[in-house]
Amino acid sequence: MGPGYLAVDSGGSGLRAVVGAVGRGPLARGASEEPVRTGPRGLDAGHFLEQVVPMARDLAAEAGVAGLVTAVVGAAGLATLGDELSAELPGALARELGVRRVALAADAVTAYVGALGPRPGAVIAAGTGLIAVGTDLTGWRRADGWGHLLGDCGSGAWIGRAGLEAALRAHDGREGGSAPLLTCAEEMFGPAAGLPGRLYPRSDRPAVLASFAPRVAECAESDPVAEGILRAAARHMADSAAAVLPETGAEPLVAVTGGLLKLGDRLVTAVDEELAKRLPGARRVPAEGDPLHGSVRIAADLTAGSFTLPSDEAMLRVISPAGDGLTGGPSADT
Repeated sequence: MGPGYLAVDSGGSGLRAVVGAVGRGPLARGASEEPVRTGPRGLDAGHFLEQVVPMARDLAAEAGVAGLVTAVVGAAGLATLGDELSAELPGALARELGVRRVALAADAVTAYVGALGPRPGAVIAAGTGLIAVGTDLTGWRRADGWGHLLGDCGSGAWIGRAGLEAALRAHDGREGGSAPLLTCAEEMFGPAAGLPGRLYPRSDRPAVLASFAPRVAECAESDPVAEGILRAAARHMADSAAAVLPETGAEPLVAVTGGLLKLGDRLVTAVDEELAKRLPGARRVPAEGDPLHGSVRIAADLTAGSFTLPSDEAMLRVISPAGDGLTGGPSADT
């Protein structure tokens, strides 16, 4: 079999990888449940490589490809915390795996490509974090994706944090509290008074917060406070989509992708209703695939020389560590 590609999706709950080949599609898959750490320079390139390099070698052997010529890394936080990844990954992947071109993409871009492919519109990528991205195929626009401390409004971490806040309000006897959420919080994390000490020191706070989101969804069936949290999350999602939806002559498309939709019909219905209110002229379509599918699409196009997506310094860059000329689209740093 000929040369292959590596496609990676790295997020707040871990990372997934695929090795495939043009004309054959994905051939081998791997995953790690350990999120890439964030250090003083942003996303930790060393920690990323510790996980991905051995996984890629194993997957390439399993797939039977004759080397990996292309790597696509879709990463949550790349646009704001990706300086170290951008500086170190292309060279390291070339040395360790023989990769000749590396695409670094914000997870919103891979979510977009996975959901809509090369069509204009807007995509909300909702998981542990949340970001919306839109394109008219000449450039990219983004909204939110600012992390669990400053944004990611409506995300799993946001819902979980709001649920824990309501639990602590109930613990204190303040208005806006939820006794059912307090019960759930203490079942998961122990006595409420000790929650800050157990949560604040952790480096994986977004994933821990998001782990409480399913309990919020469960309580929403009978608890108006939890129901209000889900409705507020849906409004945040619709606001982000409205901020990035391009003005085109055709009917714009909107899709929602990501693990957050697994919280159930109550959230999905709320999102549909809020999108209809906020974007009455847009057409909601189901996502064709997830962010990993988007990474695979980009990797296959780059390997085949048919890459045409617009470049963006923060959102999508294609780098050739060896200085090779690229035959794909306009997104190339050589």
